[in-house]
This record gives sequence, C-alpha cells and structure tokens, in this order.
Amino acid sequence: MKDIRAKILSNKKIRHTYYKMVLDAPYIARTAKPGQFVQIKCSDSLEPFLRRPFSIHRVNGNIEILYETVGKSTEILSRKKEGDFLYILGPLGNGFSLTYDSHPSETRGSKLNLEPRAIIIAGGVGVAPLVYLAEELAKKHIKTIVLIGAKTKDLILCEKDFKKTAHEVYVSTDDGTYGSQGFVSKLFHKILKTVESRFDTVVYVCGPQGMLRCIAEICQERNFECQVSLEEKMACGIGVCLGCVVKTKTGNKLACKDGPVFDSSELLW
Repeated sequence: MKDIRAKILSNKKIRHTYYKMVLDAPYIARTAKPGQFVQIKCSDSLEPFLRRPFSIHRVNGNIEILYETVGKSTEILSRKKEGDFLYILGPLGNGFSLTYDSHPSETRGSKLNLEPRAIIIAGGVGVAPLVYLAEELAKKHIKTIVLIGAKTKDLILCEKDFKKTAHEVYVSTDDGTYGSQGFVSKLFHKILKTVESRFDTVVYVCGPQGMLRCIAEICQERNFECQVSLEEKMACGIGVCLGCVVKTKTGNKLACKDGPVFDSSELLW
C-alpha cells in the first residue's frame, strides 16, 4: 500500500452518468489483485474532506476505475482532465480468491475430476471490479460465464469488455429492453439448468445487497463456493475508523480491511 500522486491519462464519459478514468499508477498496477480498491482524494481543497473508495476496474500497466456520478465527490472527479493529478492510496483490502491456481494438480477441478468453471455475476455498477477478475481468470484458462444485470438496456455496462475474455456472456434487464427479462438471479437459475455435474463451479458476484443475498442463497442450495464483493460506505479505507462493519458468523469484520470480498457463507445477511 502506498499513497501516490498519479497522473490522469484519460477521464471519459462512457454512458449517462458513468465514467472511466485511467491513472498512471505503476506501483498499484504491479501489486493489485482483482477485487481490491483505492482511496482517491477527489479535490485539492478540504471539501470534500474524506477520500472516496473505488474498485480497481482494470490493470494494464496503468489502472482504470469505473465510477458513477452520484454525489459531490464523483461530480468533482468527473470534471478532472487529462494531465491533472490525484492522490491515490492503494491497493487496499482483500480481493477475490482465484481458487484455480497455476498448479493444475492442486486445483479443485483436478481433485474432483471435474472441469473448473467460474460464473461472474454483475449487478449495475457492480461490474466495476469484475472485468479485472475476468481478465485474470482468462489467463488461467478457466471457463468463465458472465451474467450482467441492470434495470434497463441503457444501464448495461462492460458487455464488450467481458466478451473479450469470457466464454459466454448473458444479459438481463428488469424491464426486458435487452437480453432476458427479469432480475439477474432469474437468469442465473436459467443458466444453471445446464449439466452442472460436469463442472466444479465458483461464483463471483458484485452488486446491490439484495441481489448478493439472493445469489448467495442459490449457491448455498447447490453447494457452490460464492465470493461476494460488498458495496459498503468506507471512510478511511484502512480499518482505523471502524465505519464499515460487516456482521459475520465469527463476529464483526471490516469491509475495507477484511473485505470487500467475503465468502458468502460467512455473512449474516
């Protein structure tokens, strides 16, 4: 973890209130793992005072963040231009566990004599940390299926990015304007009608808490490992302020320090 002054290489509006920013941060790019985040000082003034957390969206020598303008801090961030500088602290938190490591004889799939499979499920701007994850899974040659859910067609994010690395990509919208109609959990049920006995499945999910809970329950029924990235409000990002408490079966934990990624079976919903 380092606090660095990073140069903005680009900051572009990609859809409605959504932006992608590329930052020259080689140390963070070199040491980050999927699911980790950074704390960004959005303004040079004392207002807003606190830094804001952003998932590491992609890593390619530099780092990318994907964000939505939802308040004063992100509105200030959206006005930043190429060549400006930001103070960034990171990488922070515990990210996704890539269960299938680089040693084939030790992978879950090999032990169970099953083909390994990852299912990535994104709800809304929950896609932010999952593109980086999909790229890392592709490097390990893991069969990956991606499900993207949003309220309407115009709010679907990163479909093209996922198609570059995943084997299959499916979309659902609440209003049926694109892909399947209904919640992404309904689409998940549909996908699971495939021959599950052929696969050793790990599910990775990020999105609204109601969606996370629903997906976690489905995974529990099928005995799938399920890793969830929680979208919690964080102040310090390093476990000092105790402002992002998460209730688990082994006691209270902190989203910023112990997470933001948790095994869904640990959580008290």
